[in-house]
Amino acid sequence: QVQLVESGGGLVQAGGSLRLSCAASGRTSSTVVMGWFRQAPGKEREFVEAIRWSGDITYYADSVKGRFTISRDNAKNTVYLQMNSLKLEDTAVYYCAASMRPWAKYSDLGAYAYWGQGTQVTVSS
Repeated sequence: QVQLVESGGGLVQAGGSLRLSCAASGRTSSTVVMGWFRQAPGKEREFVEAIRWSGDITYYADSVKGRFTISRDNAKNTVYLQMNSLKLEDTAVYYCAASMRPWAKYSDLGAYAYWGQGTQVTVSS
């Protein structure tokens, strides 16, 4: 199994920045892709960004392109989400997830077997 622990959420004004972290432990050697998803009140969980553990391939949703950046530190088994130019509509619970399926679609919830507890990001005006 894999355990994911998130940190970095909080309250920020519109236009500000936050960096989320997700530390992985346990059976991490089989991890292929790590991703970030978010869920706003009354909304379905949606894909934000993902990154392959090896190589330099990233994926992102159009809604965050140019504002959010996903990165990783293999030595620390940690993935990050740098969020800049935050908007009110970015308010959501953000989740990190790990996928062990090399051929699964990066944006599909079903591709990810392990999830963090979620961290609240609130953007105020």
